[in-house]
Amino acid sequence: MSYDRLSPLDASFLHIEDDVSHMHIGAVCVFEGPPPTYDEMLATVAGKLHLVPRFRQVVQTVPGELGRPVWVDYPHFNLEYHIRQSALPSPGGEEALWRLVGRVMSQQLDRSKPLWEHWIVEGLEGDRWALISKTHHCMVDGVSGADMLAVVLDITPDAPTAPPREWVPQPQPSAFQLAADAVVSTVSSPFEQLRVLRSLTRVPRRAAADAGQVFRSLWAAAGAVGRSAPQTSLNGPLGPHRRWMTVDSSVADVKAVRQALGGTFNDVVLAAITRGFRDLLLSRGESVDRSIRTMVPVSVRARNDQGTAVGDGNYDNRVSAVFAELPIDLDDPIQCLASISLQMEGLKESKHAMAGERLTELTGFAPPMLLAAAGRIGTRLPQRTVNTLTTNVPGPQLPLYARGRKMVVAYPYAPLGAQLRISVAIFSYDGKVTFGISADFDSNPDLAVLAKGVESGMEELVAVARRAQVRSSRRTGRAPATRTLRAMTTPTANTIHPVVRGSQKKLKTIAITDTAMAKP
Repeated sequence: MSYDRLSPLDASFLHIEDDVSHMHIGAVCVFEGPPPTYDEMLATVAGKLHLVPRFRQVVQTVPGELGRPVWVDYPHFNLEYHIRQSALPSPGGEEALWRLVGRVMSQQLDRSKPLWEHWIVEGLEGDRWALISKTHHCMVDGVSGADMLAVVLDITPDAPTAPPREWVPQPQPSAFQLAADAVVSTVSSPFEQLRVLRSLTRVPRRAAADAGQVFRSLWAAAGAVGRSAPQTSLNGPLGPHRRWMTVDSSVADVKAVRQALGGTFNDVVLAAITRGFRDLLLSRGESVDRSIRTMVPVSVRARNDQGTAVGDGNYDNRVSAVFAELPIDLDDPIQCLASISLQMEGLKESKHAMAGERLTELTGFAPPMLLAAAGRIGTRLPQRTVNTLTTNVPGPQLPLYARGRKMVVAYPYAPLGAQLRISVAIFSYDGKVTFGISADFDSNPDLAVLAKGVESGMEELVAVARRAQVRSSRRTGRAPATRTLRAMTTPTANTIHPVVRGSQKKLKTIAITDTAMAKP
């Protein structure tokens, strides 16, 4: 009997989940035209279920937590349980949609069933409807989640509805078999790791270089997370309920900022988010004479992994993280962007993301029962490392359709945990850039201040970029294609943000050109 065992990272998303930290991710897709009927949506999803085997599987734990949980077929799968309907009261504005999404995301997924839901939402203003997607993080990370979105939807408006394929669930393993297999795996796994290590010694130079790079990246990451983050109202105990708001921008606006002021796609959106947090903390009467730290998940999925995920239905997590300082003490948008750009460039050189990946790999050596206990304890202890989470996932840059209806915009949802009361997710689709802001309901009644600040931050950056392009056009007759980060800061050393000043010592002058849209 064959079954898939969860990776250590996937299993950790189950272990850290409790009654207030719900580890599901999601998206809210808005479509034009009248909604399809419920039976039409059932038929559409039923015809594609064979592409996503996880949608008909459940997590089965190993007795005594002797091994990591496994994926097994769910013999009582009922598609109608997972496809649900709702409607907004007239006039169906965005605030009504925000409230509905907050309620849906406040409910924990049932562990006894496949860990996903789709909600059809009717009654949006402008003759539109929405689809709320809700999937547990142990099934899929953000990047493969974008691939999954492409699987569920169509790339043409006239795509035929495929008939459902016959599905025969595989028998579920017994508790004894799971325990026995876990013991064998625990015994054999270290020897397999040693075998790989011995094979590396056959090429000493390469092994030594890889080991040195891993050590340097782990050391750099340890230095970043070893410093305590400032204590703010962004951290604290969570309740089970959520608020959710959105902000809209465009790929064209982000590119305009990059072309005129420099930096990457990720740098620009982080600068706008920094303005939002600055406004929020100022409105709460808290000090902004400092920076706040955000965890930025990054994909370590290889390009061929992204390309094959749809074909083999394998959507396990390939994610690591870097830790960035958001300079909320800088009111000037140019200096804020410069600070973030230089800092992120330094993080890339220090390989922080690689360090995070290596740490998650090392968890494979730890006994599963210890990992489970550590995960559960970790979510309850106060943490002083990070203030918030920011994640940016590039989506498909072509229109997608559901039953012939065009998806006009998609908004992301990121979970909360580890006493982080706010997370910001960014998603790009078909020329649009959207921000989905998730927050603890009880501690963030003023979340609109943050959302408005992010919107104002993007508008301010675009306005500055356009003025810079106009000035350059008047001087040279054409818009600038490149701008140096040193030129973006003031010439007086005392006015340069400490993060920028520290990066300049190492990086000197860095020219940022208009490259392709970067992943987080």
